[in-house]
Amino acid sequence: MTEQEMSLILEKLGRQARRASAALAVLPADAKKICLEKMADALIAAKSEIISANAKDLEAAHRSGMDAAKIDRLTLNDARINSMADGLRQVAAQNDPVGKVLSTVTRPNGLQISKVSVPFGVIGIIFESRPNVTADAAGICIKAGNAVILRGGSEAFESNMAIAGVLNRTAAQCGLPEGVVQLIPWTDRMAVKLMLKMDRYIDLVIPRGGEGLIRTVVAEATMPVLKHYKGVCHLYAASGCNFADAVNIIVNAKCSRPAVCNALETLLIDRSIAAEFVPQVSRALLAKGVELRGDAEFCKLCNEAKKAEESDYYAEYLSLILAVKIVDGVEEAVEHINTFGSRHSDGILSGIQEDTDYFTANVDSSTVYVNASTRFTDGGEFGMGAEIGISTDKLHARGPMGADELTTYKYIVRGSGQIR
Repeated sequence: MTEQEMSLILEKLGRQARRASAALAVLPADAKKICLEKMADALIAAKSEIISANAKDLEAAHRSGMDAAKIDRLTLNDARINSMADGLRQVAAQNDPVGKVLSTVTRPNGLQISKVSVPFGVIGIIFESRPNVTADAAGICIKAGNAVILRGGSEAFESNMAIAGVLNRTAAQCGLPEGVVQLIPWTDRMAVKLMLKMDRYIDLVIPRGGEGLIRTVVAEATMPVLKHYKGVCHLYAASGCNFADAVNIIVNAKCSRPAVCNALETLLIDRSIAAEFVPQVSRALLAKGVELRGDAEFCKLCNEAKKAEESDYYAEYLSLILAVKIVDGVEEAVEHINTFGSRHSDGILSGIQEDTDYFTANVDSSTVYVNASTRFTDGGEFGMGAEIGISTDKLHARGPMGADELTTYKYIVRGSGQIR
């Protein structure tokens, strides 16, 4: 297919999405809720179809030598399809985010000015690996009254097509307009480049994937981009921590699912507890197969550790590798996180109120934890059901993004003949 032919088809998708978004913007909340519930039921009913399509992607992934962490992200099974359906049901059950009166003021001249939440319009989502994003993104966009154009990665093409097919059939049965959910049906990278120039039709684009993809989208998009580059998440074991709880939290944050963006990548340990704490935490991590890379002081306390380079403290490993550094107090810990971190999820393990207060006030991240695993940075764990992503931006959304974060607002001004 030539670039011109591809461009014409994408423009058609854009026009359909724009028309669909106008209808969705005024669709009653009950109608959206019913449709999302039916979509969840349809995913369960189509398990065999979806798993069969996913098997084709997995076969290709194994042939290409894809690493185990990426294959895990790609894999669909009964439990993960159930989770996709549950996410849609949770989104369906939430309060409708559209039409909320955010504020109202009456001016001295009698004008009543209301600030009201409204959909963005058309959302473009470019994502890699995880086929569950097809269902999550569609559900959240519909809940917020937006049409969505999806472009998944080539490694999940068959899975994405199967899931999108189920969602589109259900949307049609619910009487939703054509173009509510559209998946670009090619793996050609030119489609991404062309999509990023469609600001006439797409109001906001959200990339979900590796840092390279996100930087490409930011560089080339002609519409606003909502993003997070990577998840370099930290935990700081402070002088006042409970050792047993701290070890349990650290192991969970690193090992429960190391290939996700909210997994722990750097552990900071207060110098005052290092001699006693390092043997305990390193023993637990090494037993889980974690490779430890530490500074000189940590390596003296843990013979199995490798010497860390400065680049290790910037790294998002997405595997069983952990950078470790000994720090001198909460201020140094915060300085390290704000220097090397990615503003994703960072936490302190401590029972000292003064330290936790300083940490939460000064760490510049979208989600800051006290005595808990970073693995909770997730739409489902925050009560959002499915999520559209986790933003490390500051405009307009930050942290896990649900339906509320896919609305903007407009002012409605009511008068009684006022003139200026």
